[in-house]
Amino acid sequence: MTGDRVECNIVYSKLLTDVEDIMLEEFELPEGCIDIGIFTTQYDGVGYCAADEATKSANVDVVYIKTLYGAGAGLNDGQVFGVITGPTISDVESGLRYIHDFAKNKASIYSVNEDDSNLIYAQLVPKIGRYFSKTYDLPIGSSIAFLFAPALEGIVGIDEALTVADVEVVKFFGPPTNSNLSGVILTGTQANCKTACEAFKSAIIDCVEEPVDY
Repeated sequence: MTGDRVECNIVYSKLLTDVEDIMLEEFELPEGCIDIGIFTTQYDGVGYCAADEATKSANVDVVYIKTLYGAGAGLNDGQVFGVITGPTISDVESGLRYIHDFAKNKASIYSVNEDDSNLIYAQLVPKIGRYFSKTYDLPIGSSIAFLFAPALEGIVGIDEALTVADVEVVKFFGPPTNSNLSGVILTGTQANCKTACEAFKSAIIDCVEEPVDY
């Protein structure tokens, strides 16, 4: 139904211990880290936020994460492939648990039409962890709005979010992305980032309800 949150699922999640040398090299694992957790999420944007969440709650680092073509479900045509590592097996296991919990219970995927065939991602991250801090050169603990939607609807939503909320653009993802979406990462106070998420969502619902302007 329009406006409802849609649950995200983990597609695969595997713990690999004492990995082979090629994995150490390809994923550039830190010294002493020989165990990895690999995962894919049903919607690619969720994977990035879930990975950052893991760096806040477990002693892990994100060593590789990328959106790949193919095998999507509803929101896009791609999945994220992520790799985390840590000093011990239990650290990596803990990181995977936090990724699972975020995807299932905290991911902000919303339906913007009645049959749930059109989905968007409007995630408020009140305090970012080490992954987002390093990737986007923001202080740990900054607030961000992580906003993605199908290409046209996303542009409509981004424009409204920037109009309504006192936020700054961290990175703009113009279409086509690997997952055929458009999106943006915004930063500001937690309240303003929340306002941006709500404006993004509302503008896209309006766009879907009245798709053609004359």
